[in-house]
Amino acid sequence: MIKKNNTAFGLLVSLFFMWGFLTELDGALIPYLKDVFTLSDFAATLVQFAFFIAFVTMSMPSAWLLNKIGYSKGVVVGLAIMGLGSFLFFPASKALSYPVFLSAIFVLAIGVTVLQVAANPYVTLLGEPAKASSRLNLAQGINSLAKVLAPFFGSYFILRGLEQLTSDEEKAQAVQLPYIILGSILLLLAIVFWFIKLPDVAPEKENTESDTNSMAGKTSAWQFPQLSRGAVAIFFYVGVEVAVGTFLVLFLTQQDIAGLSKEDAALYLPFYWGGLMVGRLGGSYILNYIKPNVLLAVFAVGAAICIILVVLGTGEMAMWALIATGLFHSIMWSNIFALSIDGLGKFTSQGSGILVAAIVGGALIPPLQGLISDNFGRQNSFLVLLIGYVYIFYYGWKGYQHSKSVKNKT
Repeated sequence: MIKKNNTAFGLLVSLFFMWGFLTELDGALIPYLKDVFTLSDFAATLVQFAFFIAFVTMSMPSAWLLNKIGYSKGVVVGLAIMGLGSFLFFPASKALSYPVFLSAIFVLAIGVTVLQVAANPYVTLLGEPAKASSRLNLAQGINSLAKVLAPFFGSYFILRGLEQLTSDEEKAQAVQLPYIILGSILLLLAIVFWFIKLPDVAPEKENTESDTNSMAGKTSAWQFPQLSRGAVAIFFYVGVEVAVGTFLVLFLTQQDIAGLSKEDAALYLPFYWGGLMVGRLGGSYILNYIKPNVLLAVFAVGAAICIILVVLGTGEMAMWALIATGLFHSIMWSNIFALSIDGLGKFTSQGSGILVAAIVGGALIPPLQGLISDNFGRQNSFLVLLIGYVYIFYYGWKGYQHSKSVKNKT
């Protein structure tokens, strides 16, 4: 069983890699589309809105679908939808239409949603419950590796030489080949997973007095306080992570910060995502010795300090402070997710759908920052992220706790 679980874990890691790669390509798409369509900061962040709004609209339908067809077929469906979304970039570039681009991004994100709803809880259940956070941090570390590599791909294939092109038609062609290649890879993966049988796993049955009491009278995952508070924490975490990734390239093009071209600024995104990768892989080990909630609270404070330096600083200090937030973001998703679904039992699938829906923070917080940026300056706009870090600190300090009756019995 252990060998079978390890094989399944290795296969699932490839999914974490793929959706991380596709998600981070938005970091190159935003400056690309901003240039092609002459967009404001707010209008450019609609790329993130189109991507992340799919999570709130499709997460619960995805949970329903997975309950009907199972994990294996759900993975195939998710990969196929992602492939379709990638291929839609070709007609979008031909039509030179921003709304069509946004539609392609939305379709791609539906496929990512299906995979997220399936893979995150699956990894937490694929082994000892006490090591759920550690396993999820390891998988997310591979997700971050994809985000390190994606900016190089985007800078070379999408942004390279963009500022020297004169016609919109020439600029539009820059996304055709990259997304055709990615769409083909995704469809190939869908075929592979069609022939692979993943082991069935399910939440362990409640077999202790405290577990039985925690389920008494419960009819919905929403009745677990650690989940409902965790959903808010996921909302803020994804929002701040995406906001930094969205504005980092634009921030580094400012003359008082680094004065880089869009192409060169995009090459600094791997340092941001590299911080997440190092933190997640290291966190997978550290969590054997430190409680997940404690590490979460400490990292929230570290991220808040970085953002204060971004707002108050200039030049390299502000640049590297923003990049350093990646390290402190690293363990947030995995720790919040594992703490949120802990003790949900038969409601774990529903809880996963709720948490994935909370990813909508990535759709709402970047446009909010964009509005503040357009009206009060890009540097000042980072202040909005502090709200998220304060709540995440609260969740690690106290919000993760179960109901008092359960806590007292355990």
